[in-house]
Amino acid sequence: MKKPIIEEQQITDTLEQNYMPYAMSVIISRAIPEIDGFKPSHRKLLYTMYKMGLLSGGRTKSANVVGQTMRLNPHGDQAIYETMVRLTEGNGALLLPLVDSKGNFGRQYSRDMAYAASRYTEVKLAKVCSEIFRDMDKNTIDFVDNYDGTMKEPVLLPTTFPNILANPNQGIAVGMASNICSFNLRELCEATILVMKDPQADLLEVMPAPDFPLGGAIIYDPNEMREIYQTGRGSIKIRAKYTYDKKQNCIDIKEIPYTTTVEAIVEKIVDLVKAGKLKEISDIRDETDKTGLKLTIDLKRGTDPDKLMARLFRMTPLQDSFGCNFNVLVEGSPMVLGVNDLLCEWLRFRRSCVLRGIAFDIGKKQEKLHLLEGLELILLDIDKAIKIVRETEEDAMVVPNLMDGFGIDEVQAEFVAEIKLRNLNKDYILKRTAEIEQLKEEIEELQNIQNSKARINKVIEKQLKEAAKKYGTDRRTELISPDSVQEVEPEQMIEDYAVRLFRTEQNYIKKISLVSLRSSGEQRLKEDDVILQEEETTNRAEILFFVSSGDVYKLRAHEIPDGKASQLGEFIPNLLGIDGKENIVGMVLSGDYSGHILFCFANGKCAKIPLKSYETKSNRRRLTGGFAVQSPLVSMIFLPEDMEIVLKSTADKALTVKTEKIPVKTTRTSQGVQTMTLRKNAVVKEAKLAENCGLLNYEHYRSRNIPAAGSVIRQEDKGIEQMGFTLAPMEEETKE
Repeated sequence: MKKPIIEEQQITDTLEQNYMPYAMSVIISRAIPEIDGFKPSHRKLLYTMYKMGLLSGGRTKSANVVGQTMRLNPHGDQAIYETMVRLTEGNGALLLPLVDSKGNFGRQYSRDMAYAASRYTEVKLAKVCSEIFRDMDKNTIDFVDNYDGTMKEPVLLPTTFPNILANPNQGIAVGMASNICSFNLRELCEATILVMKDPQADLLEVMPAPDFPLGGAIIYDPNEMREIYQTGRGSIKIRAKYTYDKKQNCIDIKEIPYTTTVEAIVEKIVDLVKAGKLKEISDIRDETDKTGLKLTIDLKRGTDPDKLMARLFRMTPLQDSFGCNFNVLVEGSPMVLGVNDLLCEWLRFRRSCVLRGIAFDIGKKQEKLHLLEGLELILLDIDKAIKIVRETEEDAMVVPNLMDGFGIDEVQAEFVAEIKLRNLNKDYILKRTAEIEQLKEEIEELQNIQNSKARINKVIEKQLKEAAKKYGTDRRTELISPDSVQEVEPEQMIEDYAVRLFRTEQNYIKKISLVSLRSSGEQRLKEDDVILQEEETTNRAEILFFVSSGDVYKLRAHEIPDGKASQLGEFIPNLLGIDGKENIVGMVLSGDYSGHILFCFANGKCAKIPLKSYETKSNRRRLTGGFAVQSPLVSMIFLPEDMEIVLKSTADKALTVKTEKIPVKTTRTSQGVQTMTLRKNAVVKEAKLAENCGLLNYEHYRSRNIPAAGSVIRQEDKGIEQMGFTLAPMEEETKE
């Protein structure tokens, strides 16, 4: 068996010889549009339809067009048909459709609505294509061989308006992409005329923003838009437009962002309803029909439609962004251009087309003038011309003899020789030669235009105004001010209601609404588990969990699933995404971050840390270095204000301290100050609020200053157990 030949090659050589030609082919010949606004696939398709005579007359089957296009585009019939579908009026992807269609071509706003097969649908070129192919036959653009050299195809199309900005265009190449939004044709033509006069003109006055085929509304910021116009890059926020039907208590949406689909919107809303985040919605239906898009949202009684829509705009694709990337091929090189620069490049291209068209007209008129000048000489002596023809014995000598007899060249002689005998009369010749002066004037006029940039600009301006008048439409996309947009903070999207939290010794937590709690029975717990902490708060509250490693984790109450007394609750490490070996040593409701946390350590030190130290501007989930870990933590106590605490040591001593005597430390990992002095081998075993310390007379153990050793616990103070928690109770209710 013959072994395969493996040739070693440097990676740099592979990139240069194999990858780069492929990348350039995709960039130049496939994905990035050129200055006429078309990719090669679009241009080949439209030119084929033009050559088929579909600019006028009736439609033909799409399959017929696809088959003919394969002479220029060998990528397969399905790829060609998909290209055609996007250009059709029926699909609605373009602001200015280029293909007049009949049949089902799907919809731009629908992901699942499939287009019919090419054998069922019919197409022809839209009327606006007369501007796309204007003066096509006047040598205005270059032609090249097709892929097999059997026919010619245009390099660009001589469009009389900047089609590059009249329709949306998206392409993904290798290492680069293009995403061009569409602009209203009337505004675009006016902006182009303005750029002709002043390349640095502020176009926002005449063309304030893009215009999208699906309508909707742009949240309009002039400064952001000006940046896009200048750089060709930026993001545009688009949102759906809706109406509220008070009688039916429903919201109707008939215009959505160009970048999304009805199915994506419905799926997202359904997911949010199932997750319990949109309890105001009772039903959602896609009522799209032949008249157009319609999405209906049924509301529950008492729902404010504007507030609901504000939440939907934030949570669903009903508000989306269009990322602008005006990457265009200019003379074979990809360039990211701003709107002004793009229009300047198009004007340069268009001037070239106009000049070539004028040169073609001058040439044709000069040819005709040359023939008529020869005919004029015949007028001087018709009889002589007839005599020369009659007396010439050989047919091949007629032209040479006419040339000698009248001093005309071969072309003129051929023209005279081909005149019918019936036309060799004075009246016919006078009528034809009367055109000579008119032709001379027309040629002189064309030459004057040819030599004047200002007059060429006038020609382009006239064509732009004609295109805008014939094919321009009213703006579809509304512009709304950011000030009029009702912004919804994340907290406002969370349903707020009173809840009670239960934390257990084995790291379980329950969140039960107060409404549900009233009808609940005894709390169910795991065997040998007990409730350590019980707090009343709201569903929007932020909770701080302190773990044995010294880190602090933040969790919103709404992230804890609603539970019942009959359930065990949620395992806190799972909610926080931490190792189950980490023990939860404390839980605090942040509230407005007022108050302090007192950390009491086994070595007798206490650290009083402001709760503000745990506040962050960003929504961080984890804070490292939440407290000191050099000595084991005995207890952490939340202090809304200064209170009295009691420390107990293994030497059977107790110390009552006012927390105002413990200095505040701003560093979270501070070890604090020595509060209880200890004998050798003794440690602090317990720290509680004085009212829950279990001593009958805790005043007896008070010390004026700290540190202090405390006093031996008297027998009469022992044995009085009061209900309490290892950690002090937090605030009864935390308000955001």
